Amino acid sequence: VTLLDSMSALGDLGWVAYPAEGWEEISVMDEKNTPMRTYQVCNVMEVNQNNWLRTSWIPRDNAQRVYIEIKFTLRDCNSLPGVPGTCKETFNMYYYESNNSNLWSIRESHYIKIDTIAADESFTQVDVGDRVMKLNTEVRDVSLLAKKGFYLAFQDLGACIALVSVRVYYKKCPLTLRNLAQFPDTVTGGDSTLVEVQGSCVNNSEEFDAPKMYCSADGGWLVPIGRCICKPGYEERKDIC
Repeated sequence: VTLLDSMSALGDLGWVAYPAEGWEEISVMDEKNTPMRTYQVCNVMEVNQNNWLRTSWIPRDNAQRVYIEIKFTLRDCNSLPGVPGTCKETFNMYYYESNNSNLWSIRESHYIKIDTIAADESFTQVDVGDRVMKLNTEVRDVSLLAKKGFYLAFQDLGACIALVSVRVYYKKCPLTLRNLAQFPDTVTGGDSTLVEVQGSCVNNSEEFDAPKMYCSADGGWLVPIGRCICKPGYEERKDIC
């Protein structure tokens, strides 16, 4: 796994919130009295909410598929007295691919929806009083990326949410030796197909049958084929000649 960006403190990337009365950056204390920064929105008393929080540009390196891990808390609407029936317990996550790393404004219609995110556990006023953090973790992926980078965005339509952490990463098959051949770090493909990789013979060896393996979408090497053999005057010992 190779990290593209980690926003555990929600401060490593620049964030853009709009409108101004929507998401707010707030410092809070967790149950262990450790300070942490979050982005929160809780405009549940007002109808017709449409609040956006967007990251700065994230370069994708060579990845065609990236994974987004988010950690968040979400308030149970039934535990909020007097709220209208428009209170939500979900929010939406989007992305926008771009070669431009300095976009200040992106039209909502240009974003591509990744998913609607719901909480496995929501919190109530009792949890607030006891300072219990019911943290949810969700992972989604985006595949077949082609441009130099992308922006992530989170849309609130009337929920009470605190976004605690965002981590963006991709997977690769690590450099390895097999059958006296070396296979380099290889980024996984953009979909579920295998990536064929040719191996190169280690020092003092030569091809007996062209070595190759396949890099899986999960970052594992599969199906070794072919091998190298040691040249005359050398013998094999622990992946070298």
